[in-house]
Amino acid sequence: MADAGVHLATAADLSEIVRIHRETWRLAYAELLPEEVLDALDTDEAWALAVRQGAVLAATEGEWTVGFVVASKAPDDEVAKADGSLPEDADTTALLSVLVEPRWGRRGHGTRLVAEAMRELKDSGATRGIAWVPEADKASRNFYERLGWTGDGTVRTLDAGGRPLREVRVSGALEVRLEQ
Repeated sequence: MADAGVHLATAADLSEIVRIHRETWRLAYAELLPEEVLDALDTDEAWALAVRQGAVLAATEGEWTVGFVVASKAPDDEVAKADGSLPEDADTTALLSVLVEPRWGRRGHGTRLVAEAMRELKDSGATRGIAWVPEADKASRNFYERLGWTGDGTVRTLDAGGRPLREVRVSGALEVRLEQ
């Protein structure tokens, strides 16, 4: 494998982040989401804001950008219990979303991204992480399970262009062991 790395995303990474997001979701979620939802994925402006806020890390292999993770404090509505109340650790819970382009998968990029994000989150006072994963996305659920994250019993159903999309929330400690 060529040199692999993780860095804080900059404006120079935006076009690749947007491309990876759109192309990977089109491939992974074609059966879960209507085409019009896939066509209307987050705009370049939304990604530019996340990058300016320092919430995005990018993974590279050689000269290629191969994935990214968005990691920041979890908004209250994302961390709330099913009854709407907030857990005691709501102020120190982080929200993560990791995406690696499938052709670069199974090479450790996702784990490296999450490990670096977790390190930064812990340094800023976070104690726990959460992520929302489509219930039917077995690959992503398996990834989080390998990190030691499990479903915490909270589910939500989103309106995905008139089609329901059920997501499960996974949660876990902000620690990752990199496998050699």
